[in-house]
Amino acid sequence: MPSEDSIRETQSPSFDQCFVIDSLETLAGSVPVIDSRITRIDNLGKIKIRLGLNRMGYMIDPGLYALGRPDSHSPVLLSANYKLSFDNLRSVLPGRSVWLLVLDTKGINVWCAAGKGTFGTTELVARVASSRLADIVDHRTLIVPQLGAPGVAAHQVQRQSGFRVIYGPVEAKDLPAFIDSGNRATPEMRRKTFTLKERAVLIGVELSIVVKYGIMVGLVMFFLAGLGWAGNLWSNVVFHGTLAVSAFVAAIMAGAVLTPLLLPWLPGRAFSVKGLTAGLCLAALHGAIWLSAAAARTNHLEIGGWMLLGPAFASFLAMNFTGASTFTSLSGVKKEMHFALPLEIGGALIGLTMIIVARFVT
Repeated sequence: MPSEDSIRETQSPSFDQCFVIDSLETLAGSVPVIDSRITRIDNLGKIKIRLGLNRMGYMIDPGLYALGRPDSHSPVLLSANYKLSFDNLRSVLPGRSVWLLVLDTKGINVWCAAGKGTFGTTELVARVASSRLADIVDHRTLIVPQLGAPGVAAHQVQRQSGFRVIYGPVEAKDLPAFIDSGNRATPEMRRKTFTLKERAVLIGVELSIVVKYGIMVGLVMFFLAGLGWAGNLWSNVVFHGTLAVSAFVAAIMAGAVLTPLLLPWLPGRAFSVKGLTAGLCLAALHGAIWLSAAAARTNHLEIGGWMLLGPAFASFLAMNFTGASTFTSLSGVKKEMHFALPLEIGGALIGLTMIIVARFVT
């Protein structure tokens, strides 16, 4: 009896997917024809993903698709079955007739899937065989995204499938020019940028994750912050709770918003150092505001505690962006975590101790 994986590999993509508009008969059977136009439904899905909603479920069926009316001479382009990657690819090819071979990357984008191994040689060779691509096209060339190169060994693909791998440009938008020039890439097509806009796109997902747990943490902090102080309990809850939550929000803004936006200008090479710098700046501003606005009630030791605890948390949040940058590596991330995590934990513990002492001792 065939395994579940082998059954999955031989199944054709569903024709019921919202972007499928027709079918194309080939020597290997019917292939779904897709639309290059991005609809309102697609844009809504993109917004949800940017907010971290249903992130791991935003995928399409792997397999072979037809864009336009491709024939046996048409190019074969590869993509991941993360729908955002698939949408980005088809949207830049209006009026083109190409084959799109979608690998099963478990809903992960090309770059990350290449690092994890799901956008890799084994899956590529298996998908070429299961789609019977050799019966559909006369040529033996596959255009693989450049960011998928870490997972694909071109010589092994050719040896096992008979198809030659050509690495396309970094950005999907450059594919028309790449194809028209005979599959030749310019130096600009090979360069991966990390602009302000590209960094800003990452903020929504990060904030959605933090906010998901931060609301509950903030509520707990708000009520616990009023304990231990002399005077009316509820008055203390409102004053010190607001102080605690505002310090917490400042740390989130520093680590998850300011760090990616100001990344090139923040000092240091490590993300933890950049996040710490942003955290210290906002913590100092936060402390100054509270000291000037409510000097009579604000405890200096408490403010000092938040100036340690907040930046430590901001530094930790900033490290989450290492996997989304264009210049970090696995070894570099491990090295940074080795020295940064103990310092972040230590700073947070000292800050927390200062806050507790301010409440119950001073």
